[in-house]
Amino acid sequence: MTRFVDAVAVAARSVSDDAVRTRRDLHRHPEISWSERRTTYRIAEALDQAGLEPNVRADGVGLSVEVGTGSPLVGFRADIDALPITEQTGAPYRSLVDGVMHACGHDAHTAIAIGIARALNMLDDLPGTVRIIFQPAEESHPSGAAQLVEEGFHRDLSAFIAFHVDPTIRAGSIGLKAGPITSAADRIALRITGPGGHTSRPERSVDLVRVAASIVTDLPDRVRSSFETGRHLAIVFGHVCGGSAANAIPTELEMAGTARVRDTDVWRSLPGIVEREIASIVGRYGAGMDLDYRRGSPPVDNDPSVIEIVGEAGTSLLGPDAIVPTPQSMGSEDFSWFLQHAPGALIRLGVGTDDRPVDLHSPTFDLDEAAIEHGIAVGALSLIRMLQRSR
Repeated sequence: MTRFVDAVAVAARSVSDDAVRTRRDLHRHPEISWSERRTTYRIAEALDQAGLEPNVRADGVGLSVEVGTGSPLVGFRADIDALPITEQTGAPYRSLVDGVMHACGHDAHTAIAIGIARALNMLDDLPGTVRIIFQPAEESHPSGAAQLVEEGFHRDLSAFIAFHVDPTIRAGSIGLKAGPITSAADRIALRITGPGGHTSRPERSVDLVRVAASIVTDLPDRVRSSFETGRHLAIVFGHVCGGSAANAIPTELEMAGTARVRDTDVWRSLPGIVEREIASIVGRYGAGMDLDYRRGSPPVDNDPSVIEIVGEAGTSLLGPDAIVPTPQSMGSEDFSWFLQHAPGALIRLGVGTDDRPVDLHSPTFDLDEAAIEHGIAVGALSLIRMLQRSR
């Protein structure tokens, strides 16, 4: 790795200003899942100008590019979609699209990935080929990663990495964890029904609001009791809606939420248990139900050998204090679908500052753009080292 360190650092520095400009352009023009056509065009344009040959998907959403020649082949994934959130940052590069913003840092992931492609293309004697995948629809169910795996974007890769920005880690640091680093997240959509009635006589009807309250409060513990002690599970409803009058019991009520779990084996058995327990609660009150349970992505399980490589790259470029431990998150990441087919790792890229505490998926989310150069450098060097180890 030593002979590439200085060359990678110089290449990353030379493309970082363009990468920041690209990030700001994408931030101004965010696109939600499966509509990322302008984003795809801008990525392809930047790669083409760098002398690379991007491969755009048939529907014009998402693409890939390869740098280098021969084998082995390793991969880097960047997600490119935004969220249906109204931005409140006041930044000069804030979103120009009403109700849509890059509140999860995918604009930075994309800019970094373009920068990695350009930086690697400047180097001589790459020990193989790097495939960089620009994936749409990470935020959707079903996910973009599952679709791209079905289309074969992962084919022949011997190892894989991806970044996710982390505002709880300062810029200049990299968060690493071997083993599971994210959780599974499934979607629950439920409609419960009853005859309706007057709120003065609930005993003559089925009080759907009370049924919904029982589901919200009782379901997590009932599902959790189906597994051995210590299994971490979170079932939370973010949408409960029904009725139109204060004195009328509604005839139907809609609920939607997520079921999150850290353990892959628990995730596999979760749908049937959730359905059984909801049916038990609803049946106790005599209500009807229509459940739509949608599977999400399994937990991302980081390969220890890939984590070791990234740790070495981060230390070489950013110093020994740059590598910090990071816990397993209850958030979900569809990068896990790629890791069903090749060893790899999801890396937490520090983007936080002491004076601007923010959270992902927040309308005030922004990041320290110094992290973009760090991501390009550490990503490029990690990929080179992965090629060397795969020979």
